[in-house]
Amino acid sequence: MSGLLTEMAQASLARLEQARTNESEEALWARVCDLPAPPTLKLSPEGFDVIAECKLHSPSAGDLSAHTSDIETRVTAYAQGGACAVSVLTEPTRFGGSLEHLAQAAHALRSFDIPTMRKDFLVDPYQVMEARAAGAGGVLVIARMLDQSRITALLDCAAMLKMFVLLEAFDAEDLTLAREVLASREGHEERVLVGLNCRDLQKLTIELARLEELADQLPELYPRVAESGVKSVEDVKRIVELGYNMALIGTTLMHSEAPAKLLGEMLATGREHVMGLKAKGDV
Repeated sequence: MSGLLTEMAQASLARLEQARTNESEEALWARVCDLPAPPTLKLSPEGFDVIAECKLHSPSAGDLSAHTSDIETRVTAYAQGGACAVSVLTEPTRFGGSLEHLAQAAHALRSFDIPTMRKDFLVDPYQVMEARAAGAGGVLVIARMLDQSRITALLDCAAMLKMFVLLEAFDAEDLTLAREVLASREGHEERVLVGLNCRDLQKLTIELARLEELADQLPELYPRVAESGVKSVEDVKRIVELGYNMALIGTTLMHSEAPAKLLGEMLATGREHVMGLKAKGDV
């Protein structure tokens, strides 16, 4: 693992142990099992969707809160712009996040019937339960941080709680692991998206070419998510041409003073481009 992922995994384990001292796994499980099912992730038949991200800080971009008066207003704008889900950072030390932010977002999006996704460096099913307790309908699972058995445990927990999973890869080795995990789960009733993150974890730079280089290695039959680096409608057109059905967009939307408008433009562009490619027989 990279230095950042190692640091984040260690911090996540420390937060996990602290949380377990406050509430046992048995008590947390009983609590989340009493909750109504979360909003279902619904993808557009027009062939392109966006998971919009709410994060107040990032190691690469620094403070991202300049245009965000509060979490609820920001995620409501994402819903109004057409996001299929909203990713919320809950990692506190490098990303300025918290489970309270996730709960605030889930509450604000309840009337829109749009799920939130906990984006964090999860290492244990307990943290999937924490996400559900805060109102989330999905979680991020980073393949590189975990072995196959641990990924399976997180997927199992999410499936039992009717939550979707974004299974994230950074390179060809991660994608091989993702394909192996998903092949072993054939017939499971679950919702899994497979994301390719084009951020270089050593330099924290964007390597957009990776989305093209590895596009043919993503597992078949699963929605494909382009992560990081989608900054413009031209980027949206490019990833659609490469076969991605979705994009996770964070920093660009966080920098926008009119996120609903920008998001709507990106979605319209992506869907129009899908239709154009279909008309030409390219997809």
